[in-house]
Amino acid sequence: MLTNLQIRNFAIIDVLEVEFSSGFNVLTGETGAGKSIIIDAVALLLGDRARGDLIRTGHEEAVVEAVFDLRDQSRVRRSLEEGGFGDEEELLIRRVVNRNGRNKVFINGHLAKLARLQPLTSQLMSIYGQHEHQGLQRPDSHLEFLDYFAGLRDPLQDYRACYDELQRLEHEFQELQEAEAGRLQRLDLLTFQLRELEKADLRSGEEEELAAERSLLQHGERLSRAAVGGYETLYGAEQAVCARLDTVASSLEDCAAIDSQLSPLAETVRSSLYSLEDVAEQLRGYAGKLTFDGTRLDQIETRLALLGNLKRKYADSVDGLLACREAMTLECETLLNADAAREELARRLEDLRTRLRHKGEALSERRQKAAEELRRAVEKEMTELAMAKAQFEIRLFPLPAPGPAGLERGEFYLAANTGEDSKPLAWIASGGELSRIMLAMRRAAPGAECIATLIFDEVDAGIGGVAASAVGRKLQSIAEAAQVLCITHLPQVAAFADHHYRVEKQEREGRTCTALIRLEGERRVEEMARMLGGAQVTERTLEHAREIVASSASGASPQ
Repeated sequence: MLTNLQIRNFAIIDVLEVEFSSGFNVLTGETGAGKSIIIDAVALLLGDRARGDLIRTGHEEAVVEAVFDLRDQSRVRRSLEEGGFGDEEELLIRRVVNRNGRNKVFINGHLAKLARLQPLTSQLMSIYGQHEHQGLQRPDSHLEFLDYFAGLRDPLQDYRACYDELQRLEHEFQELQEAEAGRLQRLDLLTFQLRELEKADLRSGEEEELAAERSLLQHGERLSRAAVGGYETLYGAEQAVCARLDTVASSLEDCAAIDSQLSPLAETVRSSLYSLEDVAEQLRGYAGKLTFDGTRLDQIETRLALLGNLKRKYADSVDGLLACREAMTLECETLLNADAAREELARRLEDLRTRLRHKGEALSERRQKAAEELRRAVEKEMTELAMAKAQFEIRLFPLPAPGPAGLERGEFYLAANTGEDSKPLAWIASGGELSRIMLAMRRAAPGAECIATLIFDEVDAGIGGVAASAVGRKLQSIAEAAQVLCITHLPQVAAFADHHYRVEKQEREGRTCTALIRLEGERRVEEMARMLGGAQVTERTLEHAREIVASSASGASPQ
């Protein structure tokens, strides 16, 4: 709900700040005091077009700020978090209108585009009167209202799930149809590529093995020289290392009998001799296995060239080529089975269309019944709101094809007077009629709009007496479930308010400005008396005002 409103340098408003409470809040004041200006300022928070002529003379910018309590607004908090504006229990909206046209919008302190404002604030409050943000003037919301009244939330969700699935499958079927033209070409290409990859008889790790074997063949002579030379030096040649070490070891072993300190040294030399003899034997065996086969080298070079060519065409490794071959095989199977898949998808689509039609027809039947019930309920409420001659209805128009909300669209129609043809509500109703119709609908279907703050303007236009009391009583009733702000000229309406504010003109430093004053006790009685008797407030009008306040508190109808 709206908890705080600040307006600065807007029309004749210098600085105005007010804290609103839950329940029924009423704003009264003399004509021209600035009540409609406050509504215009609030409308900026709903995305109204900003105009330079709204800025107070002598200033360069006007500012409207509002704080909303979001503790019971999980959907709004989710929208804020998704938009990057945080998830807080309070929402601060700030709209700045500048004469140079550089207008700004701030959401929780973050600069935002104007397009983000209306979808957000329209979930929090609505103005009912002659205003572009009047919910009744948006036909797209009319069917939603009827569905809430009819209790169609669960059936509608079931229908929408079926509709979404149908849309998904139709998109998939369309893709299949579009792909059909190139299917055979793609299949020919895949067949050629698969044949090429399968002919290559690929094996994981083969390329590394071939590269290693090629290196051996390319450097066979050098490796052979190193192996043979090492063997000869260590063992095979005259005066080889091993023979000389054997002499050293034998000499040290003989001397160890004289000095035992030489014994470990002799053992070390003998151990080294055995190790080198083993190395020499391995070198001789290695050299014996080395061969240079020019034919084999050519085969390896040819094979590596083939692998390189395939990698340039399909993947960057042999493992990648194997994965590519597997993917191609699966795609070929899919293309070969495309006809069967398309037939199966067509069957599923037909079945889903039948199910959707049945669900839509069930919705339509309940809507038709609920539309008549809503008509009777709203007309009953309108009778008590000085609209006894008005005829209200919601018309359902079949759609050419099932839509996301069913098989029809809905729109409210009204014949304001006897003998007139019903016309779309948004075309013909005045601001006062729109406010009272919305009031009647809120009474007929409490909670149909999940909006925390309802602002009624012109709701008392052209009525008085008993009808005015009925308006006040009904506003008090709907204020039990939502915060209500109402601008009124009638004491019979104001008497039912939980909180009363007077809008008045004041003069400060030679300039006119608007102030908003909260009234309680006797000050409220005085304002009610002014509304009853005009400029001449007498004891009699004061007493009448007290009676009206007392009557509303007791539940009676103020007269």
